[in-house]
Amino acid sequence: MDYLIRKRMLGAEYGDTLMSNIADYDRPNLVSLFTGAGGLDLGLEQAGFAIKACVEWEHDRCETLRLNRSRWPVIGADIRHIKGEDIISFGGLEKGEVDLMSGGPSCQPFSKSAFWVKDRLNQITSDSRTKLLEQFARVVKEIRPRAFLMENVHGLVYKTSRSVFNRFIYMIKAEGYICSWKVLNAADYGVAQRRKRVFVVGSRDGIRFNFPPSMYGPNNGRDLSKRNYVTTGEVIGDIDDENVLEDEKIQGKWGHLLPLIPPGGNYLHLTERNGYPNPIFKWRSRYWSFLLKLSPHEPSWTIQARPGPYTGPFHWRNRRLRIPEIKRLQGFPDEWRFYGEKRSIWAQIGDAVPPSLAKVLGEAIIEQILKYRTMSTYTCSAREKCYE
Repeated sequence: MDYLIRKRMLGAEYGDTLMSNIADYDRPNLVSLFTGAGGLDLGLEQAGFAIKACVEWEHDRCETLRLNRSRWPVIGADIRHIKGEDIISFGGLEKGEVDLMSGGPSCQPFSKSAFWVKDRLNQITSDSRTKLLEQFARVVKEIRPRAFLMENVHGLVYKTSRSVFNRFIYMIKAEGYICSWKVLNAADYGVAQRRKRVFVVGSRDGIRFNFPPSMYGPNNGRDLSKRNYVTTGEVIGDIDDENVLEDEKIQGKWGHLLPLIPPGGNYLHLTERNGYPNPIFKWRSRYWSFLLKLSPHEPSWTIQARPGPYTGPFHWRNRRLRIPEIKRLQGFPDEWRFYGEKRSIWAQIGDAVPPSLAKVLGEAIIEQILKYRTMSTYTCSAREKCYE
């Protein structure tokens, strides 16, 4: 892959951070929950944070972290069974000393895929994973970081899930934190993937966070202030060997239809409304990613962690994507290793925050919130402001 394209995606060479030669005690520190495969933490490390503790309960993900960052202290435990004081003690910190707490609680109940589940409202309220947002809020209360960064699927702020989101915000504000939230598209920040996620940033010191503006846009030349989207072809074109292995072919009832769909299209190409002469599907009768095919000239669509047999995006050569390809589309460096079987690795990558997006947010948090490290740790005015 071209060096400049890799720089656009990662923001820095693998293992090279802005503050790599500065001792950890001179860098803002980070405690990470729901660390997963480390995408969010890698980006925050590149922004300048020193990782003091990671909490992750899935075995394969813990091993992935240890493979790549032996110096990151990993706590292999269920967040529901560990106290905040134990987490910060593990990282050599005390209450109030944490600069940033980050994490992405399990999000499947709020995902777009969940919209196809029958009786969805009851599914949300009965799914124990919806309580993990409250666990995140609990740890904020117990360790009182200067700031926090929470990531989740943007379905969390939809009408059907909004009560869960509102409760989370209420719990955070009750602890005196000023909160800002926004749905961001990773492609707008140099990732070769259209991936919308909601991010919440909170400040303990009464500072309202402003999300950084998008830096990339459609390749149409209309907005000269932005760079062109990073495309799929730029990122994975150089590792395409033009071969299609037997286990990469899409089989079953609908697999034979994929070659009929042009790059960048999906099952809607085979509908009457789209002018297909012998329509096979009705308009909007399937989910968007059904038989979805990449275009080398556009960013990828969202890489899903647990795709079904006909869930794209598929390669424009009418095959399933490969692990090295989805690693790049998610913004991981080639050198980042994953532990586990293929299904586990795919899920680890699909669940991760693209590191380059995390880096942009981390730099903004340092600039807007943490550079004021001499401010009082907590004031009554901050508590009053959070209810404005």
